[in-house]
Amino acid sequence: MATIQSQHKWRFFRSGGFDQVALDSAADLQHLTELDPKLWTVLNCPTTGLEFDCRTLALLDQDGDGQIRVPEILSAVRWSCERVLDAEIMFKAPGLPLSAIKDQDAEGANLKAAALRVLEITGKTEADPLQVTDLADKTLLFSPHHFNGDGVVMAELTADPELVQLITEIIQTQGGQPDRSGGLGIHSDSLNAFYQQAAAVVDWHAAADPADPLFCPLADKTNDAVAAFEAVKAKVDDFFVRCQLAAFDNRAAEALNPAVAVYDLLSNKAISSSDKDVAALPLAAIAAGQSLPLGEGINPAWASAMSQFKLLVVDPLLGSKSKTKAAHLTAEQWKSICQQLEPWRLWQAAKPDTSLHQLAAERLQAIVAGDGKARLEALIAQDRSASVFADNVDAVERLVRYQRDLVTLLRNFVSLSDFYQSKNKAIFQIGTLYLDQRSCELVLKVSDMARHATMAPFSGCYLVYCTCERKGEAPLQIVAALTGGDVDELMVPGRNGVFYDRQGRDWRAMVTKVVAQPVSIGQAFWSPYKRVAAFIESQIQKFAASRDKDIETKTNTGVTAVAAAPAPATPAAAGFDIAKFAGIFAAMGLAVGAIGTALAAMIAGLFSLVWWQIPLVIAAVFILISGPSMLMAFLTLRRRNLGPLLDANGWAVNTRAKINVPFGAALTGLARLPAGAKRSLADPFAEKKRSWGTLLILLLVLAGAVFWWFKLN
Repeated sequence: MATIQSQHKWRFFRSGGFDQVALDSAADLQHLTELDPKLWTVLNCPTTGLEFDCRTLALLDQDGDGQIRVPEILSAVRWSCERVLDAEIMFKAPGLPLSAIKDQDAEGANLKAAALRVLEITGKTEADPLQVTDLADKTLLFSPHHFNGDGVVMAELTADPELVQLITEIIQTQGGQPDRSGGLGIHSDSLNAFYQQAAAVVDWHAAADPADPLFCPLADKTNDAVAAFEAVKAKVDDFFVRCQLAAFDNRAAEALNPAVAVYDLLSNKAISSSDKDVAALPLAAIAAGQSLPLGEGINPAWASAMSQFKLLVVDPLLGSKSKTKAAHLTAEQWKSICQQLEPWRLWQAAKPDTSLHQLAAERLQAIVAGDGKARLEALIAQDRSASVFADNVDAVERLVRYQRDLVTLLRNFVSLSDFYQSKNKAIFQIGTLYLDQRSCELVLKVSDMARHATMAPFSGCYLVYCTCERKGEAPLQIVAALTGGDVDELMVPGRNGVFYDRQGRDWRAMVTKVVAQPVSIGQAFWSPYKRVAAFIESQIQKFAASRDKDIETKTNTGVTAVAAAPAPATPAAAGFDIAKFAGIFAAMGLAVGAIGTALAAMIAGLFSLVWWQIPLVIAAVFILISGPSMLMAFLTLRRRNLGPLLDANGWAVNTRAKINVPFGAALTGLARLPAGAKRSLADPFAEKKRSWGTLLILLLVLAGAVFWWFKLN
């Protein structure tokens, strides 16, 4: 995008370590296209995971790719400024007065007329401003008895009973299409599909000649006969093919009949005529040239189906050629039956796959021969021509939503004034996390944990990832930045807190992951001493645990040995080893002496200095110990910024949006007593105070005073 030289006098404010443009006037909006894109804070943002109206975001996202980009923002601002008389209305409270709409051109006149119609339908006057809620339910703005321009025709749009019946039948067979009024109707696609299917069904019926004995060998009973035939056809074909194989080779007969082992398996369970294992057996015994028995000798699982086949097919077709009813069916007779029923079966196979068969053939013939299609096409065309109001209702909704939401989006896109000026929460802040006597305001929704794991460490923030749960809601993944207070040994996976979303609903929050970073230089100053103390404590615990385990092991071993060994003679009492005892005390004396000598040397060296040098030495020691930790914390806090957190959620942040220490303290609230609250310090369960610390300090002061006195004298 090329840089445009702007004559507009922009106003910038500095926050977060960078300059941000202030959008406060109609002129700012009208000249926004002239602002250098390099001065925009954000270049694109996602349409999900934000505390912002989803419908407004959908209107802004012109290409529907789930991202709002600079050209789409500029297009919305330009269109809004063109449709209102004074762009200052964009900064006012939500609500668009009818008088604010510019109607100097045809588009504006149509838009204003549609806005007036919306006011009338919702029972408001021309003086009342249009609100987003007035357009939330579009079905209230469109009557099913009037054309609305969506190309969907409902039965209520015509008084002709024939067309009403036809529309109802199309909806029943093709499904209804949603109308802007909220009901169901038909459109061109469903109308054309209905008539195509109706013509196919009519042609299919016309292909049948019930009077032709070759087509209907059993007249009106042919359909039932074919159904009985189809039920057994595969099994009868199987029987005759097996018999042909037995005739081909005598050795095949035994293999083509069930093995004795099959019956052994069946003998071990209860058998019924519907048993699948029985139904899988051949229809009858297999032998070369064998005919199919139609009564005795048939597989019991197929007895019922074969009985129907004999009654509806064999007897009517073959009984006319024989005075007696057939008890067996030969291969030639089976072939004859197949040939006689083939025309009907082929006709059935060509049956169109459509739900229009639920309508009578006479009704379908009347529909195809009538002029209903042309009349419905005329209704659909008439409905489409009445799209002026409907199209402009969408434009009215767009303008009303932009008036309410567009400036808010600009203050989270062109700049981050909502985030840095603390008047309103930014659209990416989804709520507040309460955890360990603190509240975290910088809380973002996490949609991609893998991407967050890659990007989040570059933010320099101490991050706590949580899974939030609430009854009746899908789990929510969030990340909260802790930017104030002491976080030593604070956050571990499994800790619980409470998350409040922007609607004020509370969620149970459980910590799932922590990204540790320094929070303050003060914390970094004490961290080396805390680490040393923690190390010493852990070593003491390990030593005590190991000694306790050794004592327990020796005790158990000794008790076991005493219980197992025979009672020994009473030994003589062991003598006192004075040499060993003296050695232990000598070693202890040497250790204490060495420590005392070192302390004495340090104190002597300290008090050998001039009095004003002593604080400098003490400060130097502290700096030597805490300096590296403080330097690392300073460098981390200096690069702490919001950008990587937003980038991990699909934003394109165009600057380093810093979170310095004062601003970080504002984003994380710590527990403080209310002003004027009374506090009682009497704690009945307080730790008992011991005087060892006080005595040690007094001894050190006394030793220093004595040393100083001797030095002066």
